[in-house]
Amino acid sequence: MDCVFCKIINNEIPSEKLYEDEDFIIIKDINPVAPVHLLLIYKKHVPTINDLCEDDRRRFWKVFEIIKNISQKLGFDEYRLVVNNGASAGQEIPHIHFHIISGRKLGKIG
Repeated sequence: MDCVFCKIINNEIPSEKLYEDEDFIIIKDINPVAPVHLLLIYKKHVPTINDLCEDDRRRFWKVFEIIKNISQKLGFDEYRLVVNNGASAGQEIPHIHFHIISGRKLGKIG
């Protein structure tokens, strides 16, 4: 598979992993839009939210707990979460991931 996130998960591409468990990793975004720009990546290759199956959905219960814990660990309590779903929505890598953005005042969306 030629997915950059799968290669990061499999340690084929180096990254700074800030968190890892059996289902998710968190790394720093290589093109940050703010002083804090992290990516929470689902380890299983699933292109979009629309492609999740029931088993995947059961694993996602902990996403917000992971985000809360990493924000506390790194010392920020206000942040924006972004999930782009599909190419026309801005998803550049077809592998489910959440952007965690903080470290400066963020403008309105839309």
